[in-house]
Amino acid sequence: MSPSTVPGLSVRPAAASDLAALVRLRDDAARWMLARGITGQWRPGELDGEHFRRVMAHGEVWLAETGTGLAGAWELWWEDEDAWGPQPPVAGYVHRLMVDRGAAAPGTGRALLAAAERRVAEAGRTRLRLDCLAGNARLNAYYTDAGYRVVGRKEGKPQPGGPPKCFTLLEKRVG
Repeated sequence: MSPSTVPGLSVRPAAASDLAALVRLRDDAARWMLARGITGQWRPGELDGEHFRRVMAHGEVWLAETGTGLAGAWELWWEDEDAWGPQPPVAGYVHRLMVDRGAAAPGTGRALLAAAERRVAEAGRTRLRLDCLAGNARLNAYYTDAGYRVVGRKEGKPQPGGPPKCFTLLEKRVG
């Protein structure tokens, strides 16, 4: 799979050998947010390699790379009852969309979303869903600008390593 919107960017499924890089990418993204006053979302050290190993056992983790290395990653789940409740199998669910702010070209985040949309469509599903911290207006706007529409709100969604939080639920038709 090769996102065409960012030259030289390719995506591939993550492997067990990528666990340390995924943890570093997640922690770097958390530090980037905190340095910009975005609190209440991610904290460094919150997730470890076992988190990503569990996701790979029940869903998918994808890496985006350029000629210089890792540019980003995301998780793709095939169900998400904590946020969406029981649902028919019509959607894929993106979690932890991460971009290496020091290495990724502008537009990489959108290219990762487009790759996830293609993967979901290839799997025969018609919607890509995600949730976004309700209090992060900038991130909510990012997703609506990318064509996602707000379809609900989830109060008290459980969080790995932290207290439950409130999320905006967004989806986009794909395929």
